[in-house]
Amino acid sequence: MYFLREGYEVFAVDLDPLAIDDTRRMAAFFAPALFAANFRIEPVEAMSFPDAFANTVLLNAVLHFARDEEHFTAMVKGAWRVLAPGGILFCRMASTIGVEREIELISERHYLLPDGSERFLVDENFLMKITAQLGGELIDPLKTTVVQNQRAMTTWVVQKALRSEAL
Repeated sequence: MYFLREGYEVFAVDLDPLAIDDTRRMAAFFAPALFAANFRIEPVEAMSFPDAFANTVLLNAVLHFARDEEHFTAMVKGAWRVLAPGGILFCRMASTIGVEREIELISERHYLLPDGSERFLVDENFLMKITAQLGGELIDPLKTTVVQNQRAMTTWVVQKALRSEAL
């Protein structure tokens, strides 16, 4: 809503048609000049936007729904593909950081959290490995908010080099 209200050109994808409908309604109210086609029902890993299309890509509470490491990497790779050289990838996702004693491993990076949810969780080493594979640069230190020992949300902010190699 903030970006729409402030006049930014916004594009979005989600697999949930209701989420896209809500976004289209919000855009119609706050930024009527935007086209409904800016908001697409499709997966992050297979976005139909062209390569190097966006200056900034936000993945907010998306990556922790990855099925496994391969799916996580595919989502990140999809976001990285549409990011222009010099652009910024901003991700906010659940992590193990700060709640290591509160969570229970189910299978390959899938954990049961104290709030009863199951999520794909990352840690610092994993994010630094992906950053290196992308050829990106961490432009802000990893930051994690622990929500009353129920879950941890980490921000990962990576800049794409002006000349970048794909994952």
